[in-house]
Amino acid sequence: MIDRYSRDDMKKIWELDSKFKYYLDVELAVCKAYNKFNLIPDNALKDIIDKASFSVDRIDEIEKEVKHDVIAFLTNVNENVGENSRYIHMGMTSSDVIDTALALQIKDSGKIILKDIDNLIKVIRQKAKEHKETVCIGRSHGVHAEPMTFGVKLCGWIDLFERNKRNFEKALEEARVGQISGPVGTYSNISPEIEKSACEYLNLKPAKFSTQVIARDIHAQYMQALALIACVIEQIAIELRHLQRTEVLEVEEGFSSGQKGSSAMPHKKNPISGENLSGLARVVRSNSFASLENIALWHERDISHSSVERIIFPDSSILVDYMLVRLTNLIENLVIHKENMLKNANYYGGIVYSQKVLLKLCDKGLLREEAYKLVQKNALDAFNNHGSFIDNLLNDKSVTSVLTADEIKNCFNIQDYLKNIREIYNRFDI
Repeated sequence: MIDRYSRDDMKKIWELDSKFKYYLDVELAVCKAYNKFNLIPDNALKDIIDKASFSVDRIDEIEKEVKHDVIAFLTNVNENVGENSRYIHMGMTSSDVIDTALALQIKDSGKIILKDIDNLIKVIRQKAKEHKETVCIGRSHGVHAEPMTFGVKLCGWIDLFERNKRNFEKALEEARVGQISGPVGTYSNISPEIEKSACEYLNLKPAKFSTQVIARDIHAQYMQALALIACVIEQIAIELRHLQRTEVLEVEEGFSSGQKGSSAMPHKKNPISGENLSGLARVVRSNSFASLENIALWHERDISHSSVERIIFPDSSILVDYMLVRLTNLIENLVIHKENMLKNANYYGGIVYSQKVLLKLCDKGLLREEAYKLVQKNALDAFNNHGSFIDNLLNDKSVTSVLTADEIKNCFNIQDYLKNIREIYNRFDI
């Protein structure tokens, strides 16, 4: 089952009530900074902290008249604070609140996504331990290549998510910036010291430079990091979808008691989680394209990015959280058919051992081109006629005049393909 706790936590960060709560956190942090520099009296700060509150319904009511959500928010807060509200929003502009609050939303969303990635890696690592020796066929171009193990495939997935976790952490750190710099970012009516202090209260860094808005390439980097996570999730989903094809059937998504796969065909068990993840990856990728379009703004500020971000930031953050949790459940409950993996690896009398035979013939003195032709002829005959590659070799005098029967059979030793797996596992401390 999908972990609804994680999804609900993420959803809450991006709800309207939470957005205004982040706005209020920013305003109060600035008030505390002013107080630190003796520009707001202690009693006034206490009064502001005690009384500052808002109602989404009241903000909506005010916004219908003023047509400005930040002004509506401030008006509502001021109604509740009263006389000392004169200290709120001093020297600030709307984007100081909006962009700094957005940094807080990204920071809190990032914590959840990082936890999701850690949980996913933990599950994959456990599966890798279980299937270190589970022989399967490696494929290139979708065609059988050479034997490997399912555990090695899983190590590759660990590598994907460890790398994307580092990339995401970098994007989060870049986005952990606030701005309290006033109109066009010149600190005309507020000091850089107030900005620095307010950001410290919020566990943010002051933006090195802001032009009334924080540069949108910072936010695009966050969205690109989410898109990369979605893409590697899709990479795994497509792999598992292929491996569940009836004619392959090396893995299956877990199928619960009472679950049904088709309204028409009772025999169906479909890779619905993988298909869901592939589809959602398209949405997250598309949102990342929109974030790139947001980078180019007019002069020091326009709001063409604002309407876009109200959609793409919550949608992509919530979706990636959901996708990571769903993939974790998929892998944790994956049904793995070891016998089918081994059977598929031995099709046509072991044609996937062709390189071993080629190299052995070369060791015996044949030119590579001559050896290649001999091996290919016997391999393709087995493939085209549903025959046996090893039998073809043993019955080919051109081969047996160079290799003994035992030397041919030794080329089909699966352990030769697994001898360096320990080295791969050591790289992941498994």
